Amino acid sequence: METSTRAQQGRARPEEGRAPGLVPVLLGGDIGVYALARCFHEAYRVRPVCIAPHPTEVLTRSSIVRTVALGERSEPQDYVAAALEEARRTPGARRILMANTDWHIRLINDHRDALEEHFALPVPGPRATAAVCDKAVFADLCHRLGVHTPETVIQDFAAAQDPDWRPAEVDHLGYPLIAKPASSAQYNDLRMPGKKKVFVLQDPAEASALWEQLRQAGFRGRFLAQELIEGDDTAMRSLTLYLDSRGRAALTGSARVLLEDHAPTMLGNPVAMITEPFAELMEPAIRLLTHLGYTGFANCDIKVDPRTGRALFLEINPRIGRNCYYMAAAGRNPIIPAVRDLVLGREPAPESLEEEVLYSLVPHRLLRRYLLDPALSRRVGELIGQGRTANPLRYRQDRSPRRALVVAAQELNQYRKFARYYPRPTDSSF
Repeated sequence: METSTRAQQGRARPEEGRAPGLVPVLLGGDIGVYALARCFHEAYRVRPVCIAPHPTEVLTRSSIVRTVALGERSEPQDYVAAALEEARRTPGARRILMANTDWHIRLINDHRDALEEHFALPVPGPRATAAVCDKAVFADLCHRLGVHTPETVIQDFAAAQDPDWRPAEVDHLGYPLIAKPASSAQYNDLRMPGKKKVFVLQDPAEASALWEQLRQAGFRGRFLAQELIEGDDTAMRSLTLYLDSRGRAALTGSARVLLEDHAPTMLGNPVAMITEPFAELMEPAIRLLTHLGYTGFANCDIKVDPRTGRALFLEINPRIGRNCYYMAAAGRNPIIPAVRDLVLGREPAPESLEEEVLYSLVPHRLLRRYLLDPALSRRVGELIGQGRTANPLRYRQDRSPRRALVVAAQELNQYRKFARYYPRPTDSSF
């Protein structure tokens, strides 16, 4: 599943030497951080530093990263202390700090004054981050700007400790319906049995039980109840953008999702996509972001309603996205414009993704089990046959027998995960 595409074969040489002294520091220790590290290594031949409590073996067995393990009892401020320690270790270096979860983005913004003395931060500021991270605020913003979103009811738990508190009525949305936290960063701190990233509620009894469970667990934020939009994972679209320090869209790219992760804590994360331009979706995304004065990376989740053909914005994440490597695989390494803009002080020329590549974290045989559309299955088969495929974990510059075993085991584990959580494809993906 190693990448081999016309886009990469014809791509310019790495930017090595064009950013001397570059030191990337990445917060987190999962597959998404490895993908980000690979982008840096491909572009500049540098070895990023990855800071996490327990970096995964994909990182600890890697030769292209250096890991800093904070330990099981680490606190949020330990990330900041470790990043500042890296700054002290590299006097005179050109440093850039990135992360790939909402929680880490919030952490960077909470300590932005201290961090930006030492690091370039391709991260939107607190105001723009808050507007897109809170799905309730985001839904209202979309409504005001004429951008389509699913019908939504907000459950506000701020006064849920009051004996007279009652949840808002949601039955008119129809069942099943979707329920998810307005702020994933805030929800990250909640401890609750059966906690999921997204809940699918089948009837009023399940809805009432969830509201009460959240109340009893001490949740005092906001939850969204939304109509469930029909269509399987292939109705999803993923957009990646970099808005430079002038607020211009310096890099845009998009992909058609083929399959998403269905494990409860990972639900909604794409695991297979085909890169494809969606100009009609990029326009409202840029309109939303420029309205906020947004700068930095953004990743948009959109679903196309098969009943109407309308594209419905589900969320915008204030980060590059777990699957950022799909951009590099198709010839537009997303790190390069950010480094040119914030590290080198050069205005990046606007670029967009055009090449077609199959990006997949799961074995191709497993992926094709879930493709119900024969035409889409044939398209995937053609890309496989042409070698136009990419898996960010399989990198020729990062090979060792022990790491190869880790990557192979992770791929085989996908069969077990899908057998448990999504044994067969459905029309709604639930």
